[in-house]
Amino acid sequence: MRISWRRTVPLQQPVPRKTRQREPLRRVKTKESRGKRRDQHGPSTVFLQVVGAGTRDSPAAVYVFSEFNRYLFNCGEGTQRLMQEHKLKAARLDNIFLTRLSWQNVGGLSGMILTLKDTGVPECVLSGPPQLESYVHAIKSFSGPLEDIRLSVRPYTEGTYVDDTMTVDQVPLFGESRLSPVQNRSRTGPEPVRSSEVLLLLLHPRKGNFLVPEAKQLGLPVGTAAIGPMIAALKAGSSIVFQGKEIRPEQVCTPADPGPVFLVLECPSEDFVAALWSSEQLRRYQTPGGGSGSARVPSAPRARLHPQLRPRRFPSGTEHLILNEHACTVHNVRSHKIQAQLNMIHPHIFPRLHTCRAQEPQAALHVPNVRAECLLKFQLRPVLEWQRDAIPSCSSEDFVKEASEVPNFLSEVEQCRKLLSSAAAEPSGRRYPEVVFLGTGSALPMKIRNVSGTLVNISSTQALLLDCGEGTFGQLCRHYGDQVDGVLSRISTVFISHLHADHHTGLLMLLYQRERALRAVGKPVGPVLLLAPVQIMSWLTQYHDHCQEILGHVSLIPNRFLCENAETPRPRTRSLIQTLLKQNDLQQFQTCAVRHCRNAFGCSFRHRAGWKLAFSGDTMPCEALGRIGRDATLLIHEATLEDGLEDEALDKRHSTTSQAIAVGVKMNADFILLNHFSQRYAKIPLFSQDLDQRVGVSFDHMRVGLDELKLLPRLLPALKALFAEDIEEMEDRRDRRELKGLRGSGGDGGDGEDGEDGQPNRRLG
Repeated sequence: MRISWRRTVPLQQPVPRKTRQREPLRRVKTKESRGKRRDQHGPSTVFLQVVGAGTRDSPAAVYVFSEFNRYLFNCGEGTQRLMQEHKLKAARLDNIFLTRLSWQNVGGLSGMILTLKDTGVPECVLSGPPQLESYVHAIKSFSGPLEDIRLSVRPYTEGTYVDDTMTVDQVPLFGESRLSPVQNRSRTGPEPVRSSEVLLLLLHPRKGNFLVPEAKQLGLPVGTAAIGPMIAALKAGSSIVFQGKEIRPEQVCTPADPGPVFLVLECPSEDFVAALWSSEQLRRYQTPGGGSGSARVPSAPRARLHPQLRPRRFPSGTEHLILNEHACTVHNVRSHKIQAQLNMIHPHIFPRLHTCRAQEPQAALHVPNVRAECLLKFQLRPVLEWQRDAIPSCSSEDFVKEASEVPNFLSEVEQCRKLLSSAAAEPSGRRYPEVVFLGTGSALPMKIRNVSGTLVNISSTQALLLDCGEGTFGQLCRHYGDQVDGVLSRISTVFISHLHADHHTGLLMLLYQRERALRAVGKPVGPVLLLAPVQIMSWLTQYHDHCQEILGHVSLIPNRFLCENAETPRPRTRSLIQTLLKQNDLQQFQTCAVRHCRNAFGCSFRHRAGWKLAFSGDTMPCEALGRIGRDATLLIHEATLEDGLEDEALDKRHSTTSQAIAVGVKMNADFILLNHFSQRYAKIPLFSQDLDQRVGVSFDHMRVGLDELKLLPRLLPALKALFAEDIEEMEDRRDRRELKGLRGSGGDGGDGEDGEDGQPNRRLG
């Protein structure tokens, strides 16, 4: 049954539209223009563009553009960040299609929905498997009610999707999905049947163009009112008779474009191959001349292609775009650029970034094919062709050259090296503990700073993670490259401070990839110790029951049981706490409720070697944190906003730079590292006058050992020189704000607050 996209299944009752939720002007004008024309035809410009190429750090995602509509196919973790960096406007999306309900495909969807809501998009249509409705319901357990955006789900059972650009058929494939040992422990009964989808897309036909010079030569009344009906008839394929002479369409019109076909195919395992080739809807496109126009196949299989999945079954004219882990491309160019320039200041603290290479051999394909690259385009109309001009370049040499031309930067770097050399302490031979910052920004992932995630390498075999925002695993891949499996295999503990999306939506990808890593290095597969608000289980349980197995990957220790004077936990929880201390060689692990949203926590832990680390999570200045962090060797404290924005910080329940430093001074911390900066400070925050020799500023991919902390203040002059223009711009903005007497203006959309019931109603914590 063919139905319009307007016949969707609403997940909630429509809410009264606010002024900011009016339909985008682009869409209104397009509808008005098309409504005035008597000859309806397809778009003149259509192309698909790779967002994520399917590498291990950037799941496969494809963006499709026409002058009438915008679409996104799959939305894994990091997709929103890539779209922001490469200026692909998420707010203009009409529909998000999902080929399969796996975290690889939906990991970035919750963040994307929150962004669309915050930017005032009135409606978001999601097309995919029937479980998609359960997924959307599940994310409300941490996002809040999502009342400002109307979410509609179109499962494949609803049939054909039609809009101004194309017709889409969602063809389900069913295969047996084998569970891992971890997943088997969390589920009883037979293995569930899982589905994937082939999205079959047919562009609407476009009539040929009317050729005015040829029409004049044949004597047609070009430029008069009489020509209108003649053009309409000729473009519709009918001949006309003018002054006793027959005029055929091919004499005065270019050939019509019947509309090419392209498929988006995901075959996650060999179990789906038989279903793929037996599908009646797909069989017609596997023979020459099948369907309307030429078939185009962007496909997204796993790294290995099953022999029966070879594209040779499709017609010889088919173009094949392969998205998988064998793709060789750089996605996050700005991260590589900043890191290459910071590396000039201190190569160890700011190491160069890496890429992850696929470990399995690349399959040999016996037909012409193209491996995906970030921003690679395939134009479907007006002509069929590959376009590579938008693919970003990533040259470390160019980045270094650009930094070298910044006034005073090289001289400050040289001065910094002299200071570091003269102040070098006696080598202690101690590498651990080592702190690696994977995300130092707030609210939503941006091109330079990702959202919260901090890895603490306790030893060469032990590690724990403090918060795990979206894209944390991708950051690990870029930081460690081919060594990422070894790092994942030693993470035994994850602490989640609170349930705002920028602090925990990277957890599932980390857990799935950790299981893969344990298998790769030959270690036993077991659950991670998850220290989190107990409310996280509502989200995990719903996802587990309706979408994908996950509960077997975690053993929960509720944060409240690690607080001072906490109630006595059950025996199993007491046993897990002892395991936590033993696995990480800790004397003590404490948490405390902090002043942010309900069920928000900070933590501190002391190692048997004597060092102590305190972590604030998100909070206003908090006395309880000062107590559990007393005499910490290192305090990592959020400093979301600059000094002078205390009112805004109070409103959003965050800290300013000086407030964070004051907390560290009061708790007698040896060193204070500032973290969790508003994304308005993309490259560098505005420095407080209180910065002294025991205060440092964190950057994504910065790694530092305890012996190196005292070096960080000596890097500030070089950092200020490198980012002088950005600092000047922020200072000008601050001066203008102070002159106007407007404190707290221009705040970050999405900074977290609670609703009246105390539940988080925005993304940020």
